[in-house]
Amino acid sequence: MDSVPAPGSSSDKGSAMLHGEDSCTAVEDGGEEDQHRPLILERIEKETGRTWRTVLSQRLRKHCSCTPEKAKSRILSFFPVLQWLPRYKLRDWILGDVMSGVIVGILLVPQSIAYSLLANQDPIYGLYTSFFASIIYALLGTSRHISVGIFGVLCLLIGQVVDRELALAGYLPESSLSGNDSSVPLAGNDSGVVGCDRSCYAIAVGATVTFTAGIYQVLMGLLQVGFVSVYLSDSLLSGFATGASLTILTSQIKYLLGLKIPRPQGWFTLFKTWYGLLSNLGNTNVCDLITSLVCLAVLIPTKELNDRFKSKLKAPIPFELFVVIIATLASHFGHFNTEYGSGVAGAIPTGFLPPQMPMWSLIPNVAVDAFSIAIVGFAITISLSEMFAKKHGYTVDANQEMYAIGFCNILPSFFHCFTTSAALTKTLVKESTGCQTQLSGLISALLLLLVLLVIAPLFYSLQKCVLAAIIVVNLRGALRKFTDIPCMWHANRIDAFIWLITMATSALVNTEMGLLVGVLVSAFCVLGRTQRVQVLKLGRAMTREHYEDLASYKGLQTHPDVAIFRYEAPIYYANQSLFKKSLYRCVGLDPVKEKSRRVKFQNSKLQEEAAGVPTSKTDEKEAEAPAAVTLMMDTASRYLRRIVIDCSAVLFLDTAGVNALKEVRKDYGELGVAVELAQCKTSVLDTLERGGYYCNQKGGDAGENRTIFFTIEDAVRHVESRSTPNGDYKS
Repeated sequence: MDSVPAPGSSSDKGSAMLHGEDSCTAVEDGGEEDQHRPLILERIEKETGRTWRTVLSQRLRKHCSCTPEKAKSRILSFFPVLQWLPRYKLRDWILGDVMSGVIVGILLVPQSIAYSLLANQDPIYGLYTSFFASIIYALLGTSRHISVGIFGVLCLLIGQVVDRELALAGYLPESSLSGNDSSVPLAGNDSGVVGCDRSCYAIAVGATVTFTAGIYQVLMGLLQVGFVSVYLSDSLLSGFATGASLTILTSQIKYLLGLKIPRPQGWFTLFKTWYGLLSNLGNTNVCDLITSLVCLAVLIPTKELNDRFKSKLKAPIPFELFVVIIATLASHFGHFNTEYGSGVAGAIPTGFLPPQMPMWSLIPNVAVDAFSIAIVGFAITISLSEMFAKKHGYTVDANQEMYAIGFCNILPSFFHCFTTSAALTKTLVKESTGCQTQLSGLISALLLLLVLLVIAPLFYSLQKCVLAAIIVVNLRGALRKFTDIPCMWHANRIDAFIWLITMATSALVNTEMGLLVGVLVSAFCVLGRTQRVQVLKLGRAMTREHYEDLASYKGLQTHPDVAIFRYEAPIYYANQSLFKKSLYRCVGLDPVKEKSRRVKFQNSKLQEEAAGVPTSKTDEKEAEAPAAVTLMMDTASRYLRRIVIDCSAVLFLDTAGVNALKEVRKDYGELGVAVELAQCKTSVLDTLERGGYYCNQKGGDAGENRTIFFTIEDAVRHVESRSTPNGDYKS
């Protein structure tokens, strides 16, 4: 092995050449006095001889072994409350936690009752859901600031499943029931639950979907697949939430108008809902309409005031609660239900119902719906967790968040609850009111417990149109995204396109379909970016050994007989043909067409000779001359001897990519033009080695074909020192 040149010497400047025998040899001087000596770099040999059985046994020993220290660490990581509670700073944190807990608890009361409408559940079940979720996440969650509870999009998804299963079970639609009597199933319904009325079956369906979604989330946590959240981009989630918000808004208009029409099922529900609304517009309940307009007139400006002066207010003013209290009193003393036929919340019992098992027979029917609900719930939770953790300088564990939100669904599903996740609005309120830890979630749960045990029956006369007004007002943030479309389009057209497609599909076609389409469009956009990449021709900076795109920068120099190109994408099966076409176009010579042209030329000469046609002097010279390749580059005619491909941006290759590089080298080599690779990553080198790129095309020793350069300058100096007459290169 040659010795390593002294650092900084002229012989090693810019040189970095890897030889296939795990060592580097000096470049033959070919009679030249000044030979270019390469830098010696040896690859670290990877451990060999490890079978899959050895790897499996090592991992089993690592993960299945149990020591006291490991058991303690696992328990502490599974119950984060055991880590932060002993270090709780009582004097510094208690005031902020108590204030934020009380404020969020006050907001949860009307919102929990209101969002029960979306999930097609009675109001008491919304209170149950928020109560249990606040406690469980406080024990298992790693985020200090997010508020876990009812989220509008998930309630909409749950409500769609509940409506579908109620119809399949033979229960009458809500619009067909008289007053608040929901215990009228159709004769012969096959719900499978003896003595279960419509409300009972609805929560049984919701709890079963919630249980199944929680199982999915816990399984994803066990399999350590918390990384799936990275595939749901911000533009995708924002578009999905906005599209679902349009569906939510449309679904609440019937309550604002006091109409009793069934919720449509299947695709294009937005159009079906508007058709039903317009068809029944003459049946509008005037009492509900007036109440809705008054509530909107009060809530919209007061919400705006809260948003405008949130920096000056220690806590947002709970106008929603004030509206609920005043509206309930007005409805009770005005007899809106009996006198004007206004729909009200109805009887809300106190205390807790006995636990109930999910409907196991229903799980196959809701398994697909539960999976999409599980993905959406986790993605929203982890996005908010990471956002606020980054803002306040701590970290969250994605897999532990998966466990936390999973158990927030599994355990409450036995207590008549439906799906939960983090909610942006309440999280912002929680953070702005001084929250320091999840102790604030326990404070909110205590406030909800007080409502469940004492106050809940007082909401009997609360009109449903008031709850719908609260839901509509809380959609302002999502609907404002439409005003951001020009800015989104200007910042990144691809992200804006993903947002528009996801939003439109979620709103106009189907909510679950919107999520699937958004994921597929995002994936195709990523693939599309690799299809649009073009080969760039590079030039050298005047004062540095640095190469950049000639079309992007001024003052770059080119070499007289060496062309340098860069491809800024992986080379794989989907774009390998585009890579070759782009390279041929950038070089100015398609070797396949050139070889075909030469074959035709030779065949025509042979035909002329066979026919006895005399050969001109010009043709004789062309026949005697070597097969030179003349290219028009930069409007000047020059002879091209070598092509250097900068592979620094090639992250990976597959078999098709290796074969594409082989074909490029072979086709140009037959025309007398050598192709060299520079700045390959080690993973790319390994793929080239396994794919046989360095093997001699004629079956001999690899020799020169195994030479790979670590820098472009190294490759250029090497090919310039070994320049041969054009056409004499042998691959």
